[in-house]
Amino acid sequence: MRYAKKSVLLLLLLISLLAPAVAQGAPRGFFGMVPQTPLGPEDMARMSAGGVETIRLQVSWAAVQRSSGSDYDWAALDAAVAEAAKNRMEILPVLGSPPRWATGDYRRMPVQNARQRQTWGEFVGAAVARYGRRGVFWAEHAPGTPEPLPRTPIRAWQIWNEENFFYFTRPVSVSRYARLLAVTRRAVRAGDPRGEIVLGGLFGNPKQGPPRAMDATEFLDRLYGVRGVKANFDAVALHPYAADVGELRRLVEGVRTTMVRNRDRRAGLFITELGWGSQNNPRVVAFEVGLRGQARELRGAYRYLLANRARLGLRQVHWFTWKDIVGSCNFCDSSGLFRRGGKFRPKPAWHAFVRIARRG
Repeated sequence: MRYAKKSVLLLLLLISLLAPAVAQGAPRGFFGMVPQTPLGPEDMARMSAGGVETIRLQVSWAAVQRSSGSDYDWAALDAAVAEAAKNRMEILPVLGSPPRWATGDYRRMPVQNARQRQTWGEFVGAAVARYGRRGVFWAEHAPGTPEPLPRTPIRAWQIWNEENFFYFTRPVSVSRYARLLAVTRRAVRAGDPRGEIVLGGLFGNPKQGPPRAMDATEFLDRLYGVRGVKANFDAVALHPYAADVGELRRLVEGVRTTMVRNRDRRAGLFITELGWGSQNNPRVVAFEVGLRGQARELRGAYRYLLANRARLGLRQVHWFTWKDIVGSCNFCDSSGLFRRGGKFRPKPAWHAFVRIARRG
């Protein structure tokens, strides 16, 4: 009988470690989503009902300011922020994609001369002044105004995307990115002294080497070598795309070890993209594992990340992507939790996500 009781206790302990209820220890905003298709009210409502708390959105400087000296056009972002607020979700903006008139190439960081640095700082400052803690957007939608909204200001700002990978950054340069962070910090803190700066999501293990790409741990290690850089960001971000959860774990642990080795335990860690495709075509891309495989890897990834959240300093995890889309990347056509099209046709991975994110 004594052994039977011990077995039951061990079984209950195992269930408590693996069950979705482990999500109860996650901070508000932990469960994020990266959409690649336009979001309507029904998308937002379905996300919120399914447990999504943060939406990671690309904020393209080129789209906001189409010509030099022109006014900023925030209409599209206004609509997204408003709809997210209605559903009690926050936005994590990714600031990047300079206009051609500023740098000549959206992949080139605006740090080569004083004019580029100035105009980038003005763009960042304008975004913070509109959507940050003191943002005029929230004053425009305060209680008593014609269109009041729940106050959900943007608190964290992600700077660039995959700065260690040629697809989004040319050239891949630690020194240029460090200069970009310095300019950004001044602009963010001027409008919101408590505004957080998150590094662009580092591509975990690109196949290419310098100068086209650099492993996430190497890039981060070199970044820490830049004098004074720690003062210019508050959190590291990673995109641990992997064939399976075991490889994802190695990538995450490698980045956290690099942070600790460089005496930066205080910095948070964001996973701003992770995902697997539901097509079964691993010879084309290792991240495509079939419908059941997508759900299996999603469950395994979140169980590992939730169980180790405190040790890793993990703040947010964003699934890529909301709906399948054709023509974006070689696995974007099947990495969504819903099939492409106007209707909502969920995959098994969506149901797995909901069970985890809704805390059982």
